[in-house]
Amino acid sequence: MIRCVLMDIEGTTTPISFVHEVLFPYAAQHMPEYLERHGNDTGADLETLLRWIREDKKEPVLKTIQGKIWKTGYEDGTLKSIVYDDVDDAMRAWKDRGLTLAIYSSGSVEAQKLLFRYTIKGDLTPLLSAYFDTAVGPKRDAASYRTIVGRLALAPDEIHFLSDIPEELDGAREAGMAATQIVRPGTKPTERHATAETFADLPF
Repeated sequence: MIRCVLMDIEGTTTPISFVHEVLFPYAAQHMPEYLERHGNDTGADLETLLRWIREDKKEPVLKTIQGKIWKTGYEDGTLKSIVYDDVDDAMRAWKDRGLTLAIYSSGSVEAQKLLFRYTIKGDLTPLLSAYFDTAVGPKRDAASYRTIVGRLALAPDEIHFLSDIPEELDGAREAGMAATQIVRPGTKPTERHATAETFADLPF
């Protein structure tokens, strides 16, 4: 029986376009000011950080800085995050049924919390019980999902992972989780996993 829904963000709860066309450019625009104000003890120079943004590198130091920059934008009202129309209703329904809701994303935990606090649908953080980023490991590695299983203190088959990326679903399934690909517009369906176009189409 499923007791926890573990969700990816980009391409699953939130359009990829919001991340790449709004969040990334905002971080790049404000990166020089951030480094000037806070100093640069990251071990990476400005040009490297900007290149990592362009290349969508999953560098922990970049993810941390981006989260801090986005915090300012969210709090002053410049940024408002987008979730797909089906997401908040499904999350509320799952929460009402007693399911635990958790996030696993390459973005920092701080950035995840900001995204769900400042959405166009309101503050969704009361619905979420746990957040995981790449501090637990790469998103395509089964070991990362085993770590999450331990942190959630559940049996692997009590957790259902949702993502648009087949290789992430592979890792989750290898760790014993149930896994479904969310096929948003532009996502190529896989034949290796069950698929659903929206959260409302999921069989739980």
